[in-house]
Amino acid sequence: MRSKTWDVEIIDHQQQVPLSDESLDVLRLATAQVLPLLTSYQCEAHHLDELELLEIAFVDTVESDRIHREFMNVPGETDVITFLHGELIICPAVAQRQAQEHGEPLMRELLRYIIHGMLHLAGHLDDAPEVRNVMEQAQEKLVAWAWENGNFTAESTENTQK
Repeated sequence: MRSKTWDVEIIDHQQQVPLSDESLDVLRLATAQVLPLLTSYQCEAHHLDELELLEIAFVDTVESDRIHREFMNVPGETDVITFLHGELIICPAVAQRQAQEHGEPLMRELLRYIIHGMLHLAGHLDDAPEVRNVMEQAQEKLVAWAWENGNFTAESTENTQK
């Protein structure tokens, strides 16, 4: 992977879970900080060298369901879909449900989905238990690191409202 800085773009196309501009900026910065760490987690079949831009689109449940059906032939909304050209589609409504279920802040769950997608770009798979476990271990290490080293303040994690 190149040592250059990647561009990270986050676009909020949904209104189901209001996210402030500050929250999006904090997620963008944390994502940019994690990107160089992916070299330690990349697999042989990674796509990192081909990418200069990571695009993250937050979508509502209807759009998540449509994309999930169209590209993966699976009905229903999902947390994150990774396209190998460097685009992540994330559904904040799913993140909000999961965060509440697990007692986590919404921002940490959104960060988890971003890192999950980035690990797919680094060549990780999650289609079998043994590789899923490896990916989840890497994911949780990166989430913990980013949460500790990012700019996640009480204000940015609690005030997600626009």
